[in-house]
Amino acid sequence: MDTVIETRGLTKRYGDFAALDGVGVSVRRGEIFGLVGDNGAGKTTLFKLLCGLAFPSGGEMRLFGEHAQADLERQRSRVGAIIEQPGFYPNLSVEKNLEYYRIQKGVPGKQVVSELLELMRLTHAKRRACKNLSMGMKQRLGLAMALLGEPEILILDEPITGLDPSGIVEIRALLQRLNRERGITIVLSSHNLAELEQLATTYAFMSHGRILEQVSAERLVARCADCIDIAVSDAERYTALFEKSFGQTRYQVLPDKTVRIFDPQQSIEAYSALASEQGMGIFKLERHRMSLEQYYLNLKERGIA
Repeated sequence: MDTVIETRGLTKRYGDFAALDGVGVSVRRGEIFGLVGDNGAGKTTLFKLLCGLAFPSGGEMRLFGEHAQADLERQRSRVGAIIEQPGFYPNLSVEKNLEYYRIQKGVPGKQVVSELLELMRLTHAKRRACKNLSMGMKQRLGLAMALLGEPEILILDEPITGLDPSGIVEIRALLQRLNRERGITIVLSSHNLAELEQLATTYAFMSHGRILEQVSAERLVARCADCIDIAVSDAERYTALFEKSFGQTRYQVLPDKTVRIFDPQQSIEAYSALASEQGMGIFKLERHRMSLEQYYLNLKERGIA
């Protein structure tokens, strides 16, 4: 697959504050790319730069292989986006809002509006004023606006924020269908990491304006597949024995002194026996799959790239 978005050393400064600090990401055609990060991590700033709503202080970004400013502007016609909250004229109807943005974008053919209303299941509400829409309907209308002009990339900033469970499932199914049936590359951020796990094919983890890691969903699943937590009376001594007994097996000592063993190659009894045979007390012994949230927190704590 060819690369449709690429940034290298991308920086955005506001005075002395670096909202983005040397960001490098690569998005391939056909991916659902999930950007993970806390509030203030730089996700929205990155999206604004990609969409031309702000300009970088340094570094380079490419859309469809182009990086010159004039070329970027031309390529942005192939990108649809919802940044922060979709913008509507509250007193205009759903249909008239779409028609307004169709004309503004220079998209020919009035039938496009009807097709998008049908796709987003908004035909029944086309005459309803936007101020009277539910949160889920507003999100669907925002997606309809982003799809004007048949974009090849959708950039969506927190598209499920504020939705109830039914609305989240609906938006998820819609994005999967757009990706599968229309081949649209989707780049989205979300605070709902459990939901993002059901969508993304690639992840980038972001903190304080930097990318900590970019990883495929397949590789991430392998890393999160299995772990054992063991809390003992002497964690320092236990880890020294652990390294001697189990060699290259990955582990991490958590802030509460729990030893987390990644991708364990031995039975849970083998790890507990190592402690009990040395007279150590065992306070916790659990086997579980690491969540995406925990993986991100571990990345932040380690501060790795």
